[in-house]
Order: sequence, then C-alpha cells, then structure tokens
Amino acid sequence: MTASVKSPRAPLPPLGEDEWPEAVEVLVMGGGPVGMSCAILLAQRGIDVLLVERRDFVFRFPRAHLLNPRTMEAFHDMGVADDIYAATPTHDRWRKAVWYTTATGPGRFDGLKIGEVPAWGGGPDAERYRASSPRAFANMPQLRLDPLIHRHAVAAAPGRIRAKQEVIGIRQDADSATVQIRDVVSGEVREVRARYVIAADGGRDSAALLGVELEGPRDMREVVNYHVSLDLSAWPEPDALLGHFLHPAGGARRRGTIQALGPTHYDRDSEEWLVSVAGWMVEGDPDDEQALFDSIRRMLGLAEHHGITMHSMTRWTYNGLVAKRFRSGRVFLAGDAAHKHPPTGGLGLNSGIQDAQNLCWKLAAVLDGQAPDALLDSYQAERRPIVAWYTAHSLENANRHPPIAAALGFSEDEAEGFRNLEVFVSDTPEGEAMRARVEAEVAHNAHDYSQLGVEAGFHYAAGALVPDGTPVPGDPADPTDFQATSRPGHHLPHVWLASRTADGDAVSSHDLVERVGLTLLTSASAAGRWQEAVDLLGGALPVTVVAIDDADDAWNGAREIGDDGALLVRPDRKVAWRSPGMPEDPSMVLDDALAIVLRGGDVPAEDPAEPFLKRIRAAASVLVQ
Repeated sequence: MTASVKSPRAPLPPLGEDEWPEAVEVLVMGGGPVGMSCAILLAQRGIDVLLVERRDFVFRFPRAHLLNPRTMEAFHDMGVADDIYAATPTHDRWRKAVWYTTATGPGRFDGLKIGEVPAWGGGPDAERYRASSPRAFANMPQLRLDPLIHRHAVAAAPGRIRAKQEVIGIRQDADSATVQIRDVVSGEVREVRARYVIAADGGRDSAALLGVELEGPRDMREVVNYHVSLDLSAWPEPDALLGHFLHPAGGARRRGTIQALGPTHYDRDSEEWLVSVAGWMVEGDPDDEQALFDSIRRMLGLAEHHGITMHSMTRWTYNGLVAKRFRSGRVFLAGDAAHKHPPTGGLGLNSGIQDAQNLCWKLAAVLDGQAPDALLDSYQAERRPIVAWYTAHSLENANRHPPIAAALGFSEDEAEGFRNLEVFVSDTPEGEAMRARVEAEVAHNAHDYSQLGVEAGFHYAAGALVPDGTPVPGDPADPTDFQATSRPGHHLPHVWLASRTADGDAVSSHDLVERVGLTLLTSASAAGRWQEAVDLLGGALPVTVVAIDDADDAWNGAREIGDDGALLVRPDRKVAWRSPGMPEDPSMVLDDALAIVLRGGDVPAEDPAEPFLKRIRAAASVLVQ
C-alpha cells in the first residue's frame, strides 16, 4: 500500500519539441539526478514545470552510486525505486568495504587483506537497517541511475525536459523570476517567466548568476577517477563492492580505491570499475594515458602489460562547501549548487535527493494555494544545518584511513613498512597485538559505512514543525546510533502494521502518509474526535486523519504517544507536531500547530549550522593529502 498523490490538478499535457511556454510555475536549472527528481515530484502534483540542461542527456561518468534508505523512500514516491532495485546486485555479499595492500601481484605481501567492515546495511547491520525503513539500501552507479531517472522525468513531464539549453540570466521581481535561456546549438536566446526557480546545476551557472557565496575549504585533496574495463578476477577478495589500498610504498597515505560498477557482477568479476587513484600516485605526464595506466597497475599490483580499457577520466578535488543562503528571492539552491563535500560516506547524491523531497512538497503546497510563501523559508532552515553536518562528517570520514596505516607501522621509510608487515602476519604476541590495533582502526570506519544515525536519523531542529522540548534520543554524537522516534522534526518511525492490503501485502506506517497535505495518525478509538477537530479547521492545506488499530502492538510500541494522542506528519514523512493525548480543545490546538508549520516555524536564536561549520574547518585543517 502506498499513499496516493491526491493532486487537485490533472497530469501535465505534453509540450511540443519546438514549443516554448512564456511562463511556467517552476523552472529547474540542471538535468542531473537532483534536478530531474524535482521535475518528477512537481509534475506528479500537476505543477507546470520546465527543466533546462546546458548539456545533453548522455551520461558518461559513474560518479555516486550508494542510495540510502531515506533516498530510496523518495525514489519510491517517484515510482523509480522498483527499477533501481531490479538493476542492482541480487545478493547482499557486496555490502562490505575492505582494505588490502594490493589486489594481486607476485610479492610476498601483495594481495594481503588488512581488514573489512560491514557496510550499507550488510552483515550484522542488516536487522537495524531493516528496522529503520521499509526501503532497503541500494547500489546503482550514477552512470546508470541518471538515464533511469531521465526516462521517468520525460514520462512525468513530457516535452518539458530540455537539453542544450543554458541559463544566462535571471531577473526577479515581486511576483516572478524571468529566466534568460540560450540554445547552445543555435545561439537563440529566449525568456521564460517562472513563479519559482530551482538551481540544481551544481553551481556551474547559478553561483555567478545569484551571487550566493559557498563558505568552507576548497581543493583540499586531488583525486583522479578512471572508469575502466579491467580483469580483477585474481583478486583474493570474492565479494566486496569497494576496496581501499594501503601499502608501505605509500607510507601513511591511502593510495586509492576501487569500486565494482557491474553491470552484471558487483564483485571481483565486475566487468567495469571505478578506480580512484590519489593524485600523487601518477608519475610522469598526467595527461599521458600510459602514465595513468601505470598508476592503476602499481596500486593494484598488476603486471606491466595487464589489459586496461579506459572509458572516461575525471580529476576532482575535495571541497567542504555550504551555501550561506539556500534561497535567493524566488530561486532555491539544491544539491551540489548548495553544498559540496567528499564522497566519504556517500552522502552527496543522497542529500541532494533529500533536498528535492523537502523543497518540492512545499513548493507544490504554496503554488496550490494551500500554504503561504513563508513556508518556503523553512527549506533553508531545515536543510542547511543537515548538509553542513553531512559535510563535516564526510571530511572526518576522509581521515579514517591514515590511522590504519599508522597501526601497521607504515611511514616514509618503505623498508620499515615491509618489516612491520612481517610482524603483522606473524604468529607472535607482537603480531597479535598489531592485528588487534589494526582491527580497531578499521572498525572506526563504521562511522563511514554503518552510519545509520546519519543516513536515517537526520532530523530538523527548526523549520516547518512544532518542537516539543523533548531531548533527542540516543547518542547524537555517534553516527552509528539510530533510534526511531516520533519526536517532531524526526522521521516517522517505520513498523510493519498488523493490517495488510486487500492483496495480502504488508503495510508500513510510512505507507499511510499522504503525498498531498498533512497526515494525522491516531488510534481507531480516537480517530472520530480528531476527525471532528479537523473538520472545524478553516485552512486550505488538507489534513487527512488515518486510524491505526488500537491493538496493533508494533505501532503502539513505536508511536511514543497515548491511545488518544496524534502525530501530524508531512509528505516527506517528518513529524511536524505530536499530541501525547487528547487536548481539551483538539481543534484549537491543532489549528495553532498548523499555523506554526505553515509559516515555516520560528527562526532559531543562533545559526544551527555553525557548530558543523566549525567541524568542517577543523577536519579540513588535518586532512591528510
């Protein structure tokens, strides 16, 4: 069972290929996964949307690949999730990260495994990940994800997903933004008015056009990525999707990483690989393909003429950037246009999709006359602290590899590193002690690969919600710690309900949340009185009362309210308000709560992003190159 999109509008009519509207409700800049997700979410509500992308829709680079449970919930709402699951690994053995000296090679310590951790809901993490969401973690390289989302976007917004169209100017007035668009092929310039604009272009054009400053450290570490075809069947590791490489020749630095890209195998038999090599590993001319191949072979321990086919190459640097403003008048920044951080933790694409989910239900509510424009201010209030936290956490994760090398005794002295490897593999008390130290440092990478508290536990302290003054459960400082809670600002707890659909399918508490308006969850015995309270409300935003069986023990154990209490839940499944019991005048109390939610909440006295910005600066200052 999935809550329907009860839009008051009809689906968008097709737009002819040469037909350009004079005005739209929302114009989206950027045809990456964030921009296309915005187009889908808005089109599903019947919002008149137009997306323009300055390049074509030929997707060339692997980029991101990990899709966490909250992102898969958003993709489920878009109707994309089933296609993603169908194209991802059919087994769970890929759910771990490993550390090796090399993948293979003739030397005594080539192909030596240093350690591993469960990852992305695998192994001992499986149960707690399953308990956090009805949607499982997925792995799909962006090289294949983007075309899939593109197909859905074209279907949802026919004729409105336009390639080779570059935004060159934005003028704003009190009622709209006028967007100047240049056809990259013909050079023709046209103007389209939009009530609102979403800049999801990675900041390539929007940063200059809007003058929004991104604060934080830049260009901290250089990485070279290669998308290659490569035979690694000789790697002793049979299953891992992701492998890191530490070697005495690299001292305390990680030499690089490999990631299986499939498309039919996501292990050592993968046909394609993303190989990330530290910039310092490339010897000679960095534009010479032979020098690049040599760096790959050296990192992996491959023979001099081991076959490699290059598909693409990208150079990039670590950044830790967060926009000072996520809103500039009628323009909103989303995804990489608003925040840029390292891939450690796999939070970049995920946070961008979650930006889209947060923003689009609010835009639709405002455009449908169900909420005032002030609701849109809560987008920055909610998302900016979260992505600042993600950026800090990603930078901190990037520093978790050098301690492993240090525990192995790796240093600038390569010969000493090999001597310490002798100890590491030895059946001696010293060897046992070293292996324990290494194992402990490897285990610390759970903050990267078992970070359920970050992936599923992100919550809003201020915004379109009514705080109730209760403390955050669990240990907020531990990224692996996740505790489901109905505390306002947190994600609605997921439980499988006792009731099932007419077809016998299981129903999650998440499936009860309406996609339009707000959902009021309560018990069957209290639903009548809460419905009476809702009927007395005069607002335009619909509130749907959903009753859950009083005898549903799973729900009763998760809801954290009494039998006659209620949870007010947003379309993005964040709890906006909760009532522990039945108020004396439920309609008045509910009306007061709605007023706070619709105005976007109260502005906090201090910038909630600042503690995370300090962590960004601290992590960047010690980032090992």
